[in-house]
Amino acid sequence: MEFKDVIRNRYSCRKYSSRVVEAEKLNAILEAGRLAPTAKNLQEQRIYVIRSEEMLAKIDEMTTCRFGAPVVIAVAFDKENVYTYPGGMKQSGDEDATIVATHMILAAADEGLGSCWLNRFDPQLTAEALGLPENEELVMLMDIGYEAEDAKPSHLHTTRKDISETVKYL
Repeated sequence: MEFKDVIRNRYSCRKYSSRVVEAEKLNAILEAGRLAPTAKNLQEQRIYVIRSEEMLAKIDEMTTCRFGAPVVIAVAFDKENVYTYPGGMKQSGDEDATIVATHMILAAADEGLGSCWLNRFDPQLTAEALGLPENEELVMLMDIGYEAEDAKPSHLHTTRKDISETVKYL
């Protein structure tokens, strides 16, 4: 698929089939995340692939916004391995994890899979429920799977502000 088509057609899927995601497709998605750029190439991202019924049930306890995908990817970062910006007020962990997650979301679409960035959860409680190490901070959860036959984008999918409202030339 052309990259511009991936960007244009990808949407937050909120209904999945029970079809299993093939290992080669999942590996392509994970590889896209591995190749994502990170500050100073620190590669502080930590990716957790959640597929067991037990762990998916834990995710379901943590959020009301999981939509039944057979795979959830949790993206975290190692807080002890981040770049600190000049001035000491900002670190790269969140942004690097977000870049990694975005690469994986787009790769999922390219592989013919749906995905949804899940953000209605308490990161600390969820990290504890998943057993993540204390030095890692959970940034996001992502449903991944085959879209159900009747899945469709939300009515807001194509609603976008005019570019003049969001872009300024200095």
